[in-house]
This record gives sequence, C-alpha cells and structure tokens, in this order.
Amino acid sequence: MATIRESDLPGIGRKFLVQTISGDKMVIVIHDDGRRDIYHFEENDPDEIISSISLDDAEARQIGSIIGGMNYMPKALETIEVALDELIIEWLKVEPHYKSVGKCIADLQVREKTGATILAIVEKHKQRINPGPDDIIVTDSTIVAAGVRKQIRALKELLVQG
Repeated sequence: MATIRESDLPGIGRKFLVQTISGDKMVIVIHDDGRRDIYHFEENDPDEIISSISLDDAEARQIGSIIGGMNYMPKALETIEVALDELIIEWLKVEPHYKSVGKCIADLQVREKTGATILAIVEKHKQRINPGPDDIIVTDSTIVAAGVRKQIRALKELLVQG
C-alpha cells in the first residue's frame, strides 16, 4: 500500500505526499478554492518534477470517481471493500436471481431496513451516482454502498431476498 503524508498549507489548503509501492512519488495540493494540483517527481531525483497538472473541483471529482472505480471496475474486482475506520464502502454485484431486481430503492426501504447508503448504481454503459428513491435495481449492475459492516451485510441480504 502507498505511504501518504498529509500537511496543512496555511492560506493555501492541504498537501498530500504519496509514495507508491513501485517507488513513484507525487504531491497533490488541494487548494482552499477547490483547485487541485498534482506533481509527479523524477525517481532518481525526488526534487525534480517530471510533470504536473491542475484540475478544477469538478474535474478532480470526476477523475476521482474514475480512479475509485465508479465508472468502470476491472473484472478482477467485481466485489471490493474499502475500509475507512468503521465505514465500509463495498461494491455489490446484482445477480439475476436476486429478488430486489426490478424494484426501486424506496420500495426496498434500503435505509430504513439496513442503515446502509447506496452511493451509486453502475450498469454496463451507465452509472447513476447518488441514485434517488425511484431508481430501480437492475440485473448485472453493481451497487456501490457505504455503511458499517452490519449495515452492508443487511443490504446484501435485502438485495438477495428483496
């Protein structure tokens, strides 16, 4: 796993120094105005910048969702779990035999019954970020959900049982 060091930049924002497993070094600066600057450094000279890019807030969020797997998830990662302290973000594949297929989020009462939050529904050629109560669960889609382990287990059960 990469090593990440954070530091405040008073009057500017926050800096993240990332050292990857492969040895790459990059710095991400998140400015208070929402702009992000990313710097990639030369491996043999850690002070020499190879490249840099500046993104506005919307671009950074869009790229973040791509990197985070919201738009496309490699086949090897059909189910993945990310843990942030007690919070779990998990990708759940909807199988054809699930009783939740064809039902909307409101009908399933996802939040009320499980406490989990559906962050996105990803289909083959479409993704619904922050789906609403009327969004329908579709076969072979992937549900991106957040909650504690107990809530995610309850959501999995609800998807299967309907």
